[in-house]
Amino acid sequence: MPFVVTESCIQCKYTDCVAVCPMDCFFEGPNFLVIHPDECIDCSICVAECPVNAIVSANEIRADQAEFVELNARLAQHPEWKRIRKSKAPLTEHEYWKDQTVKRHLLQLSYSSPK
Repeated sequence: MPFVVTESCIQCKYTDCVAVCPMDCFFEGPNFLVIHPDECIDCSICVAECPVNAIVSANEIRADQAEFVELNARLAQHPEWKRIRKSKAPLTEHEYWKDQTVKRHLLQLSYSSPK
């Protein structure tokens, strides 16, 4: 099973994981990253790079994060979400958001609308 980006990434969007991915299978949205499940080779290199522990195996995902398996698959194919191959600075308010646990309602699916 592939790895999945979960709720912890929302409003932070650290990209340390992107730099180490040998398959370039990360896609970027306005305030979140996803992993394309058909491109991930389950190497787990990205897991240790995430400073907010947002990346987990789809086999080991907690029940309260299970919707992120489907979200990663769907958003990786969203026309506005583009492949990201290089690290860049996290979102401006990442220091505040990195310790917040309930962020699903903040996920922006499109660049053209807030939610």
